[in-house]
Amino acid sequence: QVQLVESGGGLVQAGGSLRLSCAVSGRTGKKDAMGWFRQAPGKEREFVASISWSGGSTYYADSVKGRFTISRDNAKSTMYLQMNSLKPEDTAVYYCTTDPVAVIPGEEYDDWGPGTQVTVST
Repeated sequence: QVQLVESGGGLVQAGGSLRLSCAVSGRTGKKDAMGWFRQAPGKEREFVASISWSGGSTYYADSVKGRFTISRDNAKSTMYLQMNSLKPEDTAVYYCTTDPVAVIPGEEYDDWGPGTQVTVST
């Protein structure tokens, strides 16, 4: 049973930075892709970024491209999301997920962490 736990959220002023982490357990030996989604109040969950097992392939939503960077450390079973130049519209609960093939927009995934709240003030 895979377990995902996000951390690193908080309150930050516009223009600031945060680094989110997603720790994975229960998938020893599996070469999974991973990704981040977010859900703002009253809105549907949306794709943010994803990364392949090797880290060689990354994919970003247009809204975060150039500001966010996804990475992973497989030795630590952890994925990261470095968020710079944060905007109030980035305010949301951020979730991580994993998949044996790929994490892409518009697809449904079974495993999610509890999420971490990111709030960007003006």
